[in-house]
Amino acid sequence: MSLSGAHKAAFRREAAQEGQVFAIRDPAGFPAPAGEDGRRAVPFWSKPTRAQLIVKHVTAYGGFEVVPIPVEEWLSTWMTRLEHDSLLVGVNWAGARATGYDLTPGQVLRWFAELESDVAEDTRIHTARR
Repeated sequence: MSLSGAHKAAFRREAAQEGQVFAIRDPAGFPAPAGEDGRRAVPFWSKPTRAQLIVKHVTAYGGFEVVPIPVEEWLSTWMTRLEHDSLLVGVNWAGARATGYDLTPGQVLRWFAELESDVAEDTRIHTARR
């Protein structure tokens, strides 16, 4: 698994555990830089420390503040807005250039729905073994 793939996998697991995701913003709002393909993505992180590292080490994001967003709000409200605006969702971008996986809002919604389904199945299996 690539480093970006590991960050992507950690995102879903950690966001579910934290109950929050973290964005960054400055007075102009939330960043949505264009990727190599020209599509714009809004970055989110699964832990505040991940976002803080980007603010600290990536010049373009110097001075941004880290903003917590409850996962339920993020999934129900943010995904709708991002889809409407044709924006992608960046997950756990890292490194000197703040790069990583970008997903469509629909992919994020399916991804978290699968997580909920997996948790429900694990609960049923655990309960059945008692």
